[in-house]
Amino acid sequence: QVKGPGIGLLGISKGGDLCISMASFLKGIAATALINGSVANVGAVLHYKDVTIPPLGMNTERIKVNKSGIADIVEVLNNPLEGPDHKSLIPLEKAECHFLFVVGQDDRNWKSEFFAVEGSRRLQAHGKEKPEIVCYPGAGHYIEPPFFPMCAASMHLLVGMPVVWGGEPKAHCEAQIDAWQQIQAFFHKHLTGK
Repeated sequence: QVKGPGIGLLGISKGGDLCISMASFLKGIAATALINGSVANVGAVLHYKDVTIPPLGMNTERIKVNKSGIADIVEVLNNPLEGPDHKSLIPLEKAECHFLFVVGQDDRNWKSEFFAVEGSRRLQAHGKEKPEIVCYPGAGHYIEPPFFPMCAASMHLLVGMPVVWGGEPKAHCEAQIDAWQQIQAFFHKHLTGK
């Protein structure tokens, strides 16, 4: 149930760039929280009305596989600031909402801190409010609600093999506890005015 007047969005991983896309193109969104999200469209072409955003390019030759057969894919995606890959950037500067970026600094899926910093730079370059960025050293990709077990590695549907998600167990679990508080405070502030 939506209380209104504004809507809050929360996305993790690919859900993060979907939330940024929604905030960029849809009205009524007041607050968007991203957990290790991307400011570039990833994985498939994004269509909205007459706008088409291609996916960020990738190079699977940059996959590193360990002795256990688990892949490290953090270097696979291209830099969205270089060459034709800039077309994959989502126009988050069009958003009329507040942003919170939650970043695991040991994210092995992609460079979440780079995406958060680039999102902040782009917002501010367009006269928008500086987003909140909360970084967690030792936290991996899947920063879930408190007391969820850390997901160190699992099957990645796009890659087609198990991948490492990063994170040191103690630091990651502590990040989950703090991030949950940060996200709730962010939504209380921007959705209820408290």
